[in-house]
Amino acid sequence: MNWTQTVRALMMVAGMATLHGCVAPEPRQELFAPTDAQMKIRSAQSRTFEVKDHTVAMRGVIAALQDLGFIIERANEPLGLVTAARFAEPNYYDVLGVTVTVRLQEAGKTMIRANAIYNSKPIEDPKVYQNFFAAVERSLFLVKD
Repeated sequence: MNWTQTVRALMMVAGMATLHGCVAPEPRQELFAPTDAQMKIRSAQSRTFEVKDHTVAMRGVIAALQDLGFIIERANEPLGLVTAARFAEPNYYDVLGVTVTVRLQEAGKTMIRANAIYNSKPIEDPKVYQNFFAAVERSLFLVKD
């Protein structure tokens, strides 16, 4: 074995020993445990509407997002899922994304939940969701048969 091969072998052994020490820690059990803050934001993100038809609710959500300047990326009616994004003012290089789920409830009601992110950070301000649901309510009024 020549000098170059010896150095390579030692570097490989050192690299493997270093990687062996980089074992990921076990996830904490409370990682997926709900907190009061999470329940509060979920409450702000969800609203129930008097809509019996899943298709009408989906159309209302899509129309509201388009009215707010979003580009619809995906709409999956069977799953009740809509994802959309837009560039945000004032810079227009910031990105605002939203995922909306639409689920039929009992007694002719539909629950709509929106989850918004701004530059990869969750939006937790309830006013943002109030504004979105006001747009959805206007849109549902217009698309109802």
